[in-house]
Amino acid sequence: MTLEQALALDAADPLGGYRAQFMCPDGVIYLDGNSLGQLPMSTVTAGTDLLNHAWGQRLIRSWNEGWIDAPQRVGAMIAPLIGAEADEVISADSTSVNLYKLIVAALRLNPSRNVVVSEAGNFPTDLHIAEGAVAAVVGAELRVVERGALADALGDDTALLLLTHVHYKTAERFDMAGWTKAAHDAGALICWDLSHSAGAVAVELNAAGADMAVGCGYKYLNGGPGAPAFLYVAKRWQEQMHNPLSGWMGHAAPFEFADGYEAAAGMTRWLTGTPSVLGLNALENGLKLWADIDIRQVEAKSAALWDIFHAAGTAAVLECVTPSTPSQRGSHIAFRHPHAYEIVQALIAQGVIGDFRDPDILRFGLTPLTLSHADIWRAGENLRAIVESGAYRQPEFAIRNAVT
Repeated sequence: MTLEQALALDAADPLGGYRAQFMCPDGVIYLDGNSLGQLPMSTVTAGTDLLNHAWGQRLIRSWNEGWIDAPQRVGAMIAPLIGAEADEVISADSTSVNLYKLIVAALRLNPSRNVVVSEAGNFPTDLHIAEGAVAAVVGAELRVVERGALADALGDDTALLLLTHVHYKTAERFDMAGWTKAAHDAGALICWDLSHSAGAVAVELNAAGADMAVGCGYKYLNGGPGAPAFLYVAKRWQEQMHNPLSGWMGHAAPFEFADGYEAAAGMTRWLTGTPSVLGLNALENGLKLWADIDIRQVEAKSAALWDIFHAAGTAAVLECVTPSTPSQRGSHIAFRHPHAYEIVQALIAQGVIGDFRDPDILRFGLTPLTLSHADIWRAGENLRAIVESGAYRQPEFAIRNAVT
């Protein structure tokens, strides 16, 4: 593709107008929105108002003026993006904490089923949390197998199949409906991690018959660093499953201050501690941008951006590890190279920000709301020039940062 062709695609882009609603430094092409989404301009205004008025002037009265209901309100805004009902999603805590809650709750449903099955190479924190969760339930076990062995790992002892919908490295996407059916056919529940899916690809939890899900708010939902996460529990399970972190905000009557715990109805029982008001405010404003967006248009633009960048990467003799079929991947692209870290650092030095995943993966987020086709063309030209010239071999590009 030529630059002129990329510019022509931008001129006809139905999502092109959203770029101006985000802050981005001059001279930067940001290809890391799959790790941290860009800052919406409206979030600055809303955050300033919260600090100056709600916190600064109204003080504790603001809890009764919108703060206390924020987890439910934000969850309802996320629900359409993941194919759920408004009363099946709540925003709280981190993805890791929410995952712990759901794994332990699933293991406690049926004592005869005590195994959690997951994929080797899943995002590490999912496996780390799963280790801790099974250790909290007597007799429980974590069974981690390669992707090709998942079906055979499901059996009469399986309580839960834990899968990440879009793989954090390769962007490979599981067939949600197919794997949900496989879990159910084995008598197990399924929990989906949607951290690289929500706001990136169409997700239909209820249509697939999913049981539970978690996801983060700081990637494609643009909620800011460390934004509150979310969790989903299908309505049919809400009164049978219980939050193992039984904190006061999940209590049926938190301000009666009873010693004993009584779980609230519905999704409110999945709250634990005091909601993070500042974080929820930022996430809520990031989500407001999605009100009129068609996720199918997002997917279509993602596919076009992928094609442009893929051509540049393969021309630079990089091995693409992301599936070529759009329905089989998320909205990022990954390449393998023995000097992946150095190449990413060389790109960053030129204002093209991607990221590295150990040991040899260059990873680039293709966020359709904030990127143009011309951005991707220019980034691809930079990538090709750096690889072909060997510019990444400069010693400063080999110095490892704490966060990669």
